[in-house]
Amino acid sequence: MDEDAIRDALRDVTDPDLGDDIVTLGLVNSIEVDDDTIHVDLALGAPYSPTETGIADAVRDAIGNVDRDVNLTANVDTGLAADDDVLANVENVIAVASGKGGVGKSTMAVNIAAGLSKMGARVGLFDADVYGPNVPRMVDADEPPGATRDETLVPPEKYGMKLMSMAFLVGEDDPVIWRGPMVHKVLTQLWEDVEWGHLDYMIVDLPPGTGDTQLTLLQTVPVTGAVIVTTPQDVALDDARKGLEMFGKHDTNVLGIAENMGTFVCPDCGGEHAIFGEGGGQQFADVHDMPFLGSVPLDPAVRTGGDEGAPIVLDDDSATGEAFREIARNVANNTGIVRRREHTTRTVADR
Repeated sequence: MDEDAIRDALRDVTDPDLGDDIVTLGLVNSIEVDDDTIHVDLALGAPYSPTETGIADAVRDAIGNVDRDVNLTANVDTGLAADDDVLANVENVIAVASGKGGVGKSTMAVNIAAGLSKMGARVGLFDADVYGPNVPRMVDADEPPGATRDETLVPPEKYGMKLMSMAFLVGEDDPVIWRGPMVHKVLTQLWEDVEWGHLDYMIVDLPPGTGDTQLTLLQTVPVTGAVIVTTPQDVALDDARKGLEMFGKHDTNVLGIAENMGTFVCPDCGGEHAIFGEGGGQQFADVHDMPFLGSVPLDPAVRTGGDEGAPIVLDDDSATGEAFREIARNVANNTGIVRRREHTTRTVADR
């Protein structure tokens, strides 16, 4: 089977989201054939995404009926020059944001990150909430960062995730009282002066609102996409709309809407109660033509897991943990759609 025959066989593999075959879409970067192995490099940009894993499996099936090994690799050009990419070794930067506090944004960020790590991805979790950093407590991480001879920081790790937070750098009870320029400077240094290594995903837990930290991130880091967290109630949805507008003004893809505290299942009577309203996150996503990533119930085990540093997404027996795992899978899938669509647009423009 030569290169042309392999390329023809790959025309039978369809991208389920982009709606065409991977050859026409330009998702086959290269094909090389030697005596023992067929090497195919694919433009897949979301490691451990269930959809992209399915595409890779379909490629193996399409060309696997020959007496050769099949070696698949994945690379997507970011479109950025190396000097312009602040986090050159990070495949995808995903911001987790909310318009207001109190909606469980940090809980969502921690569980998405831990969920992706559980799937096998290399994950970093950056706590960018300078004034109220909570991530270390939520993953029970008290080991401070290390340092190299070049005075860069080596992030501690927990649950397979590399961690960075202002909580590691200030006293436990010390308030951070900084103006915007200082926040910008410190965040920029933490992104640039930390030995993150190669990551498939960096999850950035943003503070609530649309202030200095958000602007610093969007102006200095190539953000792949954002997750907007809300509860079903109208007050939260009003503020989520502001966050949506902020990312729109900076041409940042929104991966979807994640709803927290959707319903409460009474442990005594078994009844399901919509304490904060019902279906608000789904309706918000529908109105704004955004993907709905999923809904997480109001479950005391989420609070317990956060306080004790054991993200509930890691509990295989928990229905709430499965709700978080579904959101993590959808985040990965939608990241893949963004990366493949951008690659296809660039490829078609170059033809």
